Amino acid sequence: MTWFLDLRALPQGGGVADEVQIFQQANRRSADDLLAAVAGQDVLFVTHGFNVDRAQGRQALGNWESWQSLPPSVVYIGVLWPGDSVWLPGIDYAIEGNEAIATGDHLADFILDKFQIATSLNFASHSLGARVVLQTIQKIAESGRRHPPIRRLLLMAGAIDDTCLSGEYARAAQAVADISVLASYHDAVLALAFPLGNLAAGVFTRGCPYWHAALGREGPPSTLGGKVSAGWQIPNPWDYGHGDYLPQQPPAVAALPCPQYVPPLTTPVPTNWAFAEWRAAWSAAILSTRYR
Repeated sequence: MTWFLDLRALPQGGGVADEVQIFQQANRRSADDLLAAVAGQDVLFVTHGFNVDRAQGRQALGNWESWQSLPPSVVYIGVLWPGDSVWLPGIDYAIEGNEAIATGDHLADFILDKFQIATSLNFASHSLGARVVLQTIQKIAESGRRHPPIRRLLLMAGAIDDTCLSGEYARAAQAVADISVLASYHDAVLALAFPLGNLAAGVFTRGCPYWHAALGREGPPSTLGGKVSAGWQIPNPWDYGHGDYLPQQPPAVAALPCPQYVPPLTTPVPTNWAFAEWRAAWSAAILSTRYR
């Protein structure tokens, strides 16, 4: 039964809620219920990306947990945030980046207030959710308050500047023990929509220079001295698109065995992966492998 932190004010669109709502599946739970579940555990916060409403976020993040092979010590928590598209994808990115930052600030405050009893904090994100988790980590790191160690971060298809880990969110990167990135040259959204949205975001909000490649397409410029695990480009024959990292339907097959790693760029698709949404199963196995 997936835990969720819901930071949305509305089911679709809207902004960040004043209070964080806690759910287990669709059932409302109290902060005490959640704290009892995470006490002494490794907490993994996972967030969806841009243009996802509440119902879609619950579905994708809940389904993805079913494909994980995480240790019993890990508590998986989906983070729902108001990253819905209001206008055209790419153009609206300039506005939703602000919502991602507001969500990250609110989530950081909630974590600092409620999760001191956890053993560690860990994060994974898809698309523009990268800005949510990086903003969260940066605010926690800069707060000066005591907090559990931040051990792992996985950024999938990051709709954020490829220089973010050494620039805007350098403090967040320093605060994490191990960072993993998944990127694909076949991500048409990041190839086309992201540069236009990034241009608008740079003009109206932040970002300099105004035209950067996306982290989820090119990967970071370097491993930051070993801080980022080497190997982030998904093989070209796998044809990994922007929406392939998280599932749309409940898993119909078992999780892929661990460990799984990012193979060389020309590696063909394994012949025994001929099932629907095998890409989402593989990304789940990558995250699970980081806990081995």
